[in-house]
Amino acid sequence: MIQSQEKTDRVLIRIKDLTVEKADEVVWVRGRIHTSRAKGKQCFLVLRQQQFNVQALVAVGQHASKQMVKFAANINKESIVDVEGVVRKAYQKIGGCTQQDVELHVQRIYVISLAEPRLPLQLDDAVRPEVEGEEDGRATVNQDTRLDNRVIDLRTSTSQAVFRLQAGICQLFRETLIHKGFVEIQTPKIISAASEGGANVFTVSYFKSSAYLAQSPQLYKQMCICADFEKVFCIGPVFRAEDSNTHRHLTEFVGLDMEMAFNYHYHEVVDEIADTLVQIFKGLQERFQSEIQTVNKQFPCEPFKFLEPTLRLEYCEAVAMLREAGVEMGDEEDLSTPNEKLLGRLVKEKYDTDFYILDKYPLAVRPFYTMPDPVNPKNSNSYDMFMRGEEILSGAQRIHDPQLLTERAQHHGIDLEKIKAYIDSFRFGAPPHAGGGIGLERVTMLYLGLHNVRQTSMFPRDPKRLTP
Repeated sequence: MIQSQEKTDRVLIRIKDLTVEKADEVVWVRGRIHTSRAKGKQCFLVLRQQQFNVQALVAVGQHASKQMVKFAANINKESIVDVEGVVRKAYQKIGGCTQQDVELHVQRIYVISLAEPRLPLQLDDAVRPEVEGEEDGRATVNQDTRLDNRVIDLRTSTSQAVFRLQAGICQLFRETLIHKGFVEIQTPKIISAASEGGANVFTVSYFKSSAYLAQSPQLYKQMCICADFEKVFCIGPVFRAEDSNTHRHLTEFVGLDMEMAFNYHYHEVVDEIADTLVQIFKGLQERFQSEIQTVNKQFPCEPFKFLEPTLRLEYCEAVAMLREAGVEMGDEEDLSTPNEKLLGRLVKEKYDTDFYILDKYPLAVRPFYTMPDPVNPKNSNSYDMFMRGEEILSGAQRIHDPQLLTERAQHHGIDLEKIKAYIDSFRFGAPPHAGGGIGLERVTMLYLGLHNVRQTSMFPRDPKRLTP
């Protein structure tokens, strides 16, 4: 194993750049040993670098001895090696490799970092579709094993694709909002009172007193609106002390949050949020087709569909659709998870879209700071957005009048002393405003049609998992 190296003019070529244009060139490549197979006087290696791989041939001849072939065949899987070789055009396409038109004829090989011989999971098993594993009786890897050995699991082509696409969502969110004139802000995550006046908060020791981990950046987004920033967004961790062991809940996730002052109607904000998400969906289609296809190989899914402009239904229309489908529910009853999913299927059948907005929620099921509907006091100026029948954003026009805010807090039985700083922030002139928060992991999961949010959280935190 190489502990240190002298400076060299050697240039390492990326595996993804090994194409027929480089045929007959001598190159240096660094990669992991994905597989090795000895056959007589030669050894076939597959070198992997992130989601790309290439076949490498070590054969007895002018540049390789029998000992070198034996040495190469015995290098442990997942070891990192530097290889010098000649790029050769393949006589036929090499299946199982991303670089199908070329192979590398190895002249020298150095082990940079030797992996242990026994791996906690096999990468080929980790990318095998479950259906294929069941039909053929071949091994697949369960979720707990993946998460317990996340460093290995993240090396799979599927995981690489998922998290590169997720990074793209963040990039597109930021690009789109900056283009729309939003200012990115950073908000504190250690706070003195529960963000939303609720009980689902983590308490932390703070010198001689206690503090809380932020459930939401909402207070600080609103303070920035009161400070005349007009349009703000932030990307950061959100903490929820909810003992929810479901496929879509985490105790820590990444929030994509935005807040915006409006001129005449809160739908100005709704339209802006919806367009931001549409721009993200378009950007993913244009920039990340390779990643989408890689994930689909293991987890087949229909392409994500959306409309322009985005479909917007009022809550009463959704209730009517559910009742027509046989669901019994009251006018002011919140949507249960099964009803959310059923509504998603009904909307897809009727409108052929996986993305839609539900507007005018009953005031009774929304937080105290939600602005009541001026026309129907039983309703509110609030909205949720859905992907494939699951909520990915909850938002509303916020009450910006301190007197009304106080009355609504009292109606909800909230201790006014605990939210005094929040109410006080509106006493010196606050423009009408609205916003919302999006869960990054949930958007990634639903866009790709995956079935568990832990697949789209790099190191997930839930009530039962605090490591790695």
